[in-house]
Amino acid sequence: MQQWLKIWLISLSLLLANTVAAHQLSTSYIIAEIDDTGRISGEWQLSLTDLELAVGLDINANGELTWGEVKSRQAEIASYLAEHLLLSRENLRCNLRFEVMERLQDHANEAFAVTDFSGQCPISGSLEVAYSAIFSLDSSHEVVLNIGDGNHLHSLVLDDSTRKITIDLSKGSAWTTFTQFVYQGVVHIWIGIDHILFLLALLLPAVLQRKDKKWQAISSVKTILTNTVWIVSAFTLAHSLTLTATALGWLSPSSRWVELGIALSVLFAALNNIWPVVLRLAWLTFAFGLLHGMGFAGVLGELGLPADQQLLSILAFNLGVEIGQLAILVILLPVLILLRNTTFYTRGVLPVGSILIAIMAVQWSVERW
Repeated sequence: MQQWLKIWLISLSLLLANTVAAHQLSTSYIIAEIDDTGRISGEWQLSLTDLELAVGLDINANGELTWGEVKSRQAEIASYLAEHLLLSRENLRCNLRFEVMERLQDHANEAFAVTDFSGQCPISGSLEVAYSAIFSLDSSHEVVLNIGDGNHLHSLVLDDSTRKITIDLSKGSAWTTFTQFVYQGVVHIWIGIDHILFLLALLLPAVLQRKDKKWQAISSVKTILTNTVWIVSAFTLAHSLTLTATALGWLSPSSRWVELGIALSVLFAALNNIWPVVLRLAWLTFAFGLLHGMGFAGVLGELGLPADQQLLSILAFNLGVEIGQLAILVILLPVLILLRNTTFYTRGVLPVGSILIAIMAVQWSVERW
């Protein structure tokens, strides 16, 4: 059993070592309009961090960018953009022209270079978008596309696994937008390590009960499932409320304090497993879930919401988060149920796992302060 404990600790340590930074996303934005004559115009927003990787903006290599350094690389920037964004209709290329980059845009306290572009596409047919920027430098990069055709706004997300997409300009995009945001919800709960560790910290004691100042296995699987349903439901309800309210602009919390609060919630949940203060976790989970919902809304804000499909996008993203969360639960809970009666679990997995989660949460708290 000690050998299995060593293997489990080594595996979890490697996992945590590779997931220190939560929510560090590389995202660009393309906003465009195409009219019934095939004329297209828009702007491409790409972070200076990504452009530095792509074309090398820091000329004197002092680690600090100046506006002069950025402007001196305008030709290289325009050339890079033209090479990595291709639009076509009916297998005929759109003629795109990228202007000189003249302004910056702020997203989540990060500077983005804004480059205007225009061009002529064939008059009819579906629009094919092929995007290849940054992927070779950062495989987690995503581009948020918002393309309007006068009748509908098509909101899509491309990533390293989906670099091309075809947009039917003659039909509405509600279903496409729905599926895209469901997918993004699933992806972002899986890469949101702080959210996953919060759930893990709550689930570790879900198969146990506190008696005589010790953790002991719950014999009834039905009781375990009931407790788990209460915890997950409280978390789901809470983060759904604040995700929706924040995404719609009803709440405007400071992203810094939200991210710090999320880190502290993970820390408290982990330490509560070692030195139990709160044994009925549903209400506590609900309270912390409100913070996590604001964090999800921050990610959704980075993706961007189509103006005419805001509510649909929010609901789809939230559904994706729930699907991703349930997938984690379906994989994890049966393992915890099988191990709950072993000393390996009560004296190894629960306390050591909680300590490792707490260490990670302390690191996040310091970084986000």
